[in-house]
Amino acid sequence: MKILVVGAGATGGYFGAQLQQAGRDVTFLVRPKRADVLRERGLRITGLGAETVLTPRLRTAAQLDGHYDVVLVSVKATALPAAIDDVAAAVGPRTTLIPFLNGMAHMDALNERFGVDAVLGGVVRVLTTLDAAGDIVRLGTLAEIVVGEQTGGTSQRVEQIGELLADAGFDFSISPDIRRAMWHKWVFISTLGALNTLARGSVGDAVAVPGGDHLGSQIAAEVAAVAAAAGYPVPQPALDTVRAFVTRPGSADTASLYRDLIAGQPTEAEQIFGDLTTRARALGVPTPLLDATTVALRVHEQRLREQPPRG
Repeated sequence: MKILVVGAGATGGYFGAQLQQAGRDVTFLVRPKRADVLRERGLRITGLGAETVLTPRLRTAAQLDGHYDVVLVSVKATALPAAIDDVAAAVGPRTTLIPFLNGMAHMDALNERFGVDAVLGGVVRVLTTLDAAGDIVRLGTLAEIVVGEQTGGTSQRVEQIGELLADAGFDFSISPDIRRAMWHKWVFISTLGALNTLARGSVGDAVAVPGGDHLGSQIAAEVAAVAAAAGYPVPQPALDTVRAFVTRPGSADTASLYRDLIAGQPTEAEQIFGDLTTRARALGVPTPLLDATTVALRVHEQRLREQPPRG
C-alpha cells in the first residue's frame, strides 16, 4: 500500500521516517521550501543520543502523479486549508485519510471535502520538535498512533491499515471509540497549553510560585467539564493522571503551542482553544481560565498579522 505523508515536520516527518525505515512505501508531500531543506540535509532525526538520516521520496503539490492508499495528514491547523487543496489530487475513491491534528474542528473540514467515509479518526502522541536547521529533535521516547472509524467499532479497512502501520518503530493501536480518544487527548493538550500560556512558563515554573500549584488542576477541571457535557467524560483515573502531569514540581514540560508562542510563531489557538470555548458556550459550561487563554493567544495572533511583511 502506498502511503502519502502530508507534511514532514516534527510529527509527520518522524512517523513517516519510521515507516520508511520499516520498509513501507512512503512519500512526503511538502512545500517547495521544505523540499529544498530535505534534499540538502536529508530527513534527519536527532536527540536521545542517536541520529538518523534518510533520503525521503518527496513531492510538491504540482508533482503529485496519482492516488495513494493511505494519506497521513500531519500539518498545523493553520496550514490545513492549503494542505487540503494540495492533497486533493492524491485522493482517489479508495483512499483513506488519517489526520493527526489536535482538537476536532479538522474533522469537519476533511469530512466536508472528502466525505465521512474517506476519513478515519486519529490520535498521535510524540515528543519531537524542529530545530533551526529543520531537523527533527526527539525530546522523549513517547511515540504512539491510534486510529479508528469515526462511527466507532472496527472494520476490515482499519484492520488492513493496522497491519500497514503496526511494527514500525512506534506504538500503534486501533480504538473502537476514536472520537472519545480524540476528546481525551484534547483535554490533556488544552490543559497543558493553557497552563503554559497563563503562567508564561513550564509546569515547574507555574508550580514553583504561590497559587501556581493549583492552576493546572483548575484548568483540567474546566476542560473535563466541557468534555463531559459533550458526551465524552474523562474517567477519574485518566483525569488524575492529567492533574498529576500539570502539577509536577520541577517539570520542564511545555506544550508545542506554547513553544510556538514564545518563538513568535503562529499557534493553533483557534483549533485548540477557540473551538473548545465555543463548544463550552454552546453547552452552557463556564470556562473562565480557558477564555482567558483564548484571548491571550488571539492577541498574539493579531500582533503577528499586524507585523509588516519581511524583506
